[in-house]
Amino acid sequence: MIYFALLATTAIIFLSFFRKYRTSKNLPLPPGPKGWPLIGNLLDMPSQSEWITYHKWSKELGTDILYLNVAGTRIIVLDTIEAATDLLEKRSVIYSGRTRLIMCNELMGWDFAFGFMNYGETWRHRRRIVSEQFNTVAVQQFYPKLLTATRGLLKDMLQNSNDVIGNLRHLAADTIFSVVYGLDVKMEGRESLEAAKEANHAMLIAGIPGRFLVDYIPLLRFVPEWVPGAKFQKLARGWKEATLKMIEMPFLTSKAKVDDGTAATSVLAHSIAKMQEGANPAIFTHENIKAATGTIFTAGSDTTVSCLASCILALVHNPHVVAKAQKELDGALSVGQLPDFSDEDSLPYITAIVKETLRWRDVAPIAIPHRLDADDVYRGYHLPKGSMVIGNSWAILHDEKIYPDPFKFNPDRFIKDGKFDKSVPDPELSCFGFGRRICPGRHLAYSAVWIAVASLLTVFDIKKVADKDGRIIEPGEEYDSALVCTPLPFPCSITPRSEKWSAIIRGDSD
Repeated sequence: MIYFALLATTAIIFLSFFRKYRTSKNLPLPPGPKGWPLIGNLLDMPSQSEWITYHKWSKELGTDILYLNVAGTRIIVLDTIEAATDLLEKRSVIYSGRTRLIMCNELMGWDFAFGFMNYGETWRHRRRIVSEQFNTVAVQQFYPKLLTATRGLLKDMLQNSNDVIGNLRHLAADTIFSVVYGLDVKMEGRESLEAAKEANHAMLIAGIPGRFLVDYIPLLRFVPEWVPGAKFQKLARGWKEATLKMIEMPFLTSKAKVDDGTAATSVLAHSIAKMQEGANPAIFTHENIKAATGTIFTAGSDTTVSCLASCILALVHNPHVVAKAQKELDGALSVGQLPDFSDEDSLPYITAIVKETLRWRDVAPIAIPHRLDADDVYRGYHLPKGSMVIGNSWAILHDEKIYPDPFKFNPDRFIKDGKFDKSVPDPELSCFGFGRRICPGRHLAYSAVWIAVASLLTVFDIKKVADKDGRIIEPGEEYDSALVCTPLPFPCSITPRSEKWSAIIRGDSD
């Protein structure tokens, strides 16, 4: 059967090439690396850190619009903010689709997540449930939950500062379970959390198109898992079980609390109340609410961990940034006072640190690709309908024309005359996606990171660690190469700035 699938796919590829040359005979395609007959650039595709290779090709070819053909799958990479804005923002009506992620959506069960869903009515309904709760005003109702989770992080760091990534994962789980479901992760979410770890890990691998050949050759999805070379089918089956458990269990637990009147404030509780009131019956259905809350649950966990871990890594390498931040905090806060969201305007350097982290080590270097839903022409190039369109956020956020010395962690690039400089392009315009597909949870994510960074720097010294002989251990800068990139565990020293702060964190101060 696998040979039949490959033969049929070859025929489809041939027809796609024929159609490509027929429809674009008067206009060239954007530049791209020269491919092979039939398979195109299939053998050229990188297996990790795709964004770096895309940028390298763009530089070599002198273009910010790169074209690839991978076994018939057309890929357009936008390497600058100008190209991304012109197409993904200004022409969003035809650039807001999603490419067909066969491994992730059709085999692993992630078709519930509106982030992977094609533009349309169901997508609008599920996104509406989220955006209604996470706009700049509504998100403030969750500030107390963010503060509680952050105080928990401080205690975890005090008790065990050696497990930085583990502590950050605990923070993310506390935040998401409380905000989305109104649940205590320690008491009501352990099993769901374990399923989420497996499902999210799988999604971060499979969410990048091309990690599995079935994304390029759709007919392979019909190949049984016992056929040699079809190991992906067995992986998908196991991952799908974890995915379904991840979205089902916390939903049922939280809904039961809503039904018996014991539910805390949460996205789910609000949405169920709207459903029971009969508001927008097409939007507020059990299926949409479960899918929407499941999407937030999965999207919020790893992104928060990635950003905060990158920030701590940057602070370890830049002690002068730590010193400057602590001077600002000490001057703005009363003695023994932990920061609150009301302090944000008086802490511009903390804001600059967060913005620089989002730029320096962007969480999702190429995010989730868009799909072009109609033939288009741009700068004299023919852009074919059905193309996968990738905004290379990594390249945009490391453009030396916008951010001089882009690989240096430098929060001062956002500071002018002691104030936050709003004239510098905001990294949030690129790191959270583009156009109609921009992340609706970005305001919550930013707030969660900001208060965590402010709190950590208020009470802890963050620096490099020394070995038993007193020699400084340089932390590595290795990252997972996935849809969301997180630093691998690294050594560092996180210690209370004073015994007074230790007592405050423990809650036993005067």
